[in-house]
Amino acid sequence: MFIFKKIVSAFLLPIPIGLFLLLISFLYLIFNSYKKAKIFLALTFLWFFLFSFQPFANALLSPLENTYKDLLKTPKVEYILVLGSEHRSDDDLSITSQVKGIAINRLVEGIRHYKNLENVKLIVSGYGGFDKNSHAFMQERLAISLGVNPSDIIRLDSPKDTKEEAVETKKILADKPFILVTSAFHMKRSALLFQKEGLNIIPSPTSHLAYEATSLSSYFEAFNIRKCEMAIHEYLGLMYSWLRNEI
Repeated sequence: MFIFKKIVSAFLLPIPIGLFLLLISFLYLIFNSYKKAKIFLALTFLWFFLFSFQPFANALLSPLENTYKDLLKTPKVEYILVLGSEHRSDDDLSITSQVKGIAINRLVEGIRHYKNLENVKLIVSGYGGFDKNSHAFMQERLAISLGVNPSDIIRLDSPKDTKEEAVETKKILADKPFILVTSAFHMKRSALLFQKEGLNIIPSPTSHLAYEATSLSSYFEAFNIRKCEMAIHEYLGLMYSWLRNEI
């Protein structure tokens, strides 16, 4: 089910759908159906125009990112949980190159709170997928390199997704309050999944992306498509979790 979910969601994103529209127009062109080819070609153009347009991308992402405010002041807790993201193990690269940008931002936010507290545990999470190392292991390495005491780190190596992270966290923390760190666009779904498990979370969103860049090139660029991909992935995730009564 996990692999199937990932495959289906990958094809419901802007670029695959846009390429599918382009393919249809090409097929109509081959079979000399020029009117239909022009229609689908126009649809393809409008599709990529829309999703690469910064105001549209921000409008999709903002409702997710604005669900919770930033946790500017660190509350007194005993645990901080940083949700997993992506990495790629490569012994020829530094740890900051192996752990990807979103994961680094999340971990830095977690360490920011960690530095403001005493007697606190930092929980890092995530399985390895096809990689030889779990994501939790890579985040642990990065955290130690940034000054976190190894004895203060707890690893959750098995969770494949946010639902499993909530289940595993419940086993450790029960109803103890803790800071939950993840990307702003991912926080709404994460919070709902964790609250469904009865966990006492204090949301700490980070890495906000729905902002207006002022350079001319920023109004139409690939990064805006990426922001749309993140938003759509989360909306699909919310729908999937709702259908399965997980939120």
